[in-house]
Amino acid sequence: MTAAHEVRAYPFSEPNRLELDPMYAALRAEEPLSRVQLPIGEPAWLATRYHDVRTVLADPRFSRAMARTRDQPRTHSTENLDDGLVGMDAPDHARLRKLVAKAFTARRVELMRSDTRRIVEGLADTMAERGGPFEMVDDFAITVPVTVISEMLGVPEADRAKLRGWSEAMVSTTALPYEEIESNAKELFAYIGSLIAERRRAPTDDLLGALVKTRDEDGDRLSEQELVMNVTGGLLITGTETTASQIPNFLYALLTHRDQWELLCENPQLVPQAVEELVRWIPLNYSAMFARYALEDVQFGDVTVRKGEPVLGAVASANRDADVFEDPDVLDLTRAHNPHIGFGHGPHHCLGAQLARMELQSVLSVLIERFPNLDFVDGPDGVVWKQGMLVRGPKSLRVVW
Repeated sequence: MTAAHEVRAYPFSEPNRLELDPMYAALRAEEPLSRVQLPIGEPAWLATRYHDVRTVLADPRFSRAMARTRDQPRTHSTENLDDGLVGMDAPDHARLRKLVAKAFTARRVELMRSDTRRIVEGLADTMAERGGPFEMVDDFAITVPVTVISEMLGVPEADRAKLRGWSEAMVSTTALPYEEIESNAKELFAYIGSLIAERRRAPTDDLLGALVKTRDEDGDRLSEQELVMNVTGGLLITGTETTASQIPNFLYALLTHRDQWELLCENPQLVPQAVEELVRWIPLNYSAMFARYALEDVQFGDVTVRKGEPVLGAVASANRDADVFEDPDVLDLTRAHNPHIGFGHGPHHCLGAQLARMELQSVLSVLIERFPNLDFVDGPDGVVWKQGMLVRGPKSLRVVW
């Protein structure tokens, strides 16, 4: 191990499938709060243990909003430039989140379950009709969340392919030039603005119509810019890109742990439990993101984070902490105690967590029922992985059955 508090280059390595860099385990054991330098921005502390990461994410002594005034640590120049809700502290964060959260109440999500199942069953029908080999990313995984969130917001079917392209560009790091990312962002914001204008001319009962109605009836609650930004970032991007990546990630994880796939096929009642374990085990983000800044000196063991210093919480590392999870590196769909923070923690806990859970449960339920013999076309090595994105995931994953 290197000397304590030596500044390490971070991320520690390029994403390699779904493997978590062993440096995280070493740091949890010997230097749970370490100094790191991302490609861009000022040096930061990196928290790797479960309880420390939860503190960074939830303790009001840490500010996300302060990042706007600092050269915040990031992997690419476009990352975190306008975070919407993620970039806010109380009370502004609570004010906006309360409104946007109406989209993702447990009741609203549960009412969508049958429609989501219909969407997934339709894709399974397409799979069965075409036969294998079948491409699970472009022809399945992307379609599920894009269709669900588009139906929620009332996005015309003809525009959904463009919507997918824009949202993917927004989470790019090195895959696209800065100018292209910026151009896609402008187009997406303009498109959402046009949908909002349409809802004013012709009110609708969909979610976007409800948000516009609420904003216009009580203008102090949500400015026009806040409405556009939170529909774009809080609903569209978080409602599509993460789930679109996790569906093939889930398949890759299960098909490379064949015993777990077969266990799930034999015990479909384990699906909700399996979703939680897969979210815990898969290191979705390429690196820790969204630095929080200390508003006062904060003590972590024998380390003092000084007022004004940024801290990154490594969620993937926290979810492999042996002090919290038994055999944390083992994918175990029967795991009973699973307080993972794969959807975040604290005030910025993922707004769409319940929606993502429901979608992922629907996908797994249909696939194990309809295609229990699912397998890779070309083995695990035939899977093509995304490059230069904020989230890990296959770019192409072909299956047969």
